[in-house]
Amino acid sequence: MFLHSLHLRQFRNYQDQRVEFVAPKTILVGENAQGKSNLLEAVELLATLRSHRATRDRELVLDGRAIAQVNATLERSLGSVDLALTLRTQGRRTVALNEQSLKRQLDFLGVMNAVQFSSLDLELVRSGPGQRRDWLDSVLTQLEPVYASILHQYNMILRQRNALLRQRQLGQTVDLSEEAASTDLSQLAVWDAQLAIAGTRVMRRRARALQRLAPIAQTWHQAISNSQEILDVRYIPNVTLTDDEPTAIQQAFLEKIQQRAIAEKHQGTSLVGPHRDEIEFTINQTPARQYGSQGQQRTLVLALKLAELKLIETVVGEPPLLLLDDVLAELDLNRQNKLLDTIQERFQTLITTTHLGSFDAQWLKSSQILTVKAGQIWL
Repeated sequence: MFLHSLHLRQFRNYQDQRVEFVAPKTILVGENAQGKSNLLEAVELLATLRSHRATRDRELVLDGRAIAQVNATLERSLGSVDLALTLRTQGRRTVALNEQSLKRQLDFLGVMNAVQFSSLDLELVRSGPGQRRDWLDSVLTQLEPVYASILHQYNMILRQRNALLRQRQLGQTVDLSEEAASTDLSQLAVWDAQLAIAGTRVMRRRARALQRLAPIAQTWHQAISNSQEILDVRYIPNVTLTDDEPTAIQQAFLEKIQQRAIAEKHQGTSLVGPHRDEIEFTINQTPARQYGSQGQQRTLVLALKLAELKLIETVVGEPPLLLLDDVLAELDLNRQNKLLDTIQERFQTLITTTHLGSFDAQWLKSSQILTVKAGQIWL
């Protein structure tokens, strides 16, 4: 796939900016805080409907404005497609394909595929499990767009169950009648069952995705480390998956809820489910989070990102876009060369940088170079 054009209106610090992409590699050069990352964020939103830099749509709209719009023209093997995303400071976002509004945002996912690699991703190993879950969920959404709906449903059920647990926690000081207590437990049992069903769907997909991703990441890691290190990527679900059969997983889920019932009652929150999963990385059988050197951790994340590219290309049937946000400066020369050699002309790549010193003459010659300053872009 190839991104031909991107049009940003009132998005972040862009008032009205259109960009035409004419080469497989585009280098966006400029000082910090000028808008380079904002452009990549817009592409990321079109691919995943998520931003790793913002949690609310109003953060994406130019100050003082009510809406922001991101439009793009994308060439795929089956033809050209126009994408449009409208963000609002108040109210829901809307999406359109080929100027036709879509009722379901799910139908927008999967049209554009992109792998984002930023300096923030280098925290993937060192950070808490939440960031690793978000990373895996983002990969899964591109492989299986319906997963976004599955995860959303699970999170809705989780919020409802947590609300009930908080009510029960507050009600502990009040003597409930026998009838009220029975009703309370019946409501919780309903949410338990729904959480187990939805949580099982999440966990099974996470497990399958890592089973496919891990061997590719291991191969890349071995190549980058010159066969000196062996990477192991393990999915550690909060509910042990001894069987892939959904009913067996749901039963194990419900049994664990019963085991943690007292703790949940006192803490007023759900302690069982995929919202407490972990993804573990080990290098030569040693946990990378606690004991991996900075160089080892960066090699690991680079291997994961290269594995994402390969897996998405395999599943989708076309190479995804690659978005490199200020990451080359964080990698040593060996890792830079491995990444740049892998890209070549195979993946359309958008790269942000503060200077061009990381690129050799051949790369610069074959790249489109755009200057970014204060929300404006020019050749």
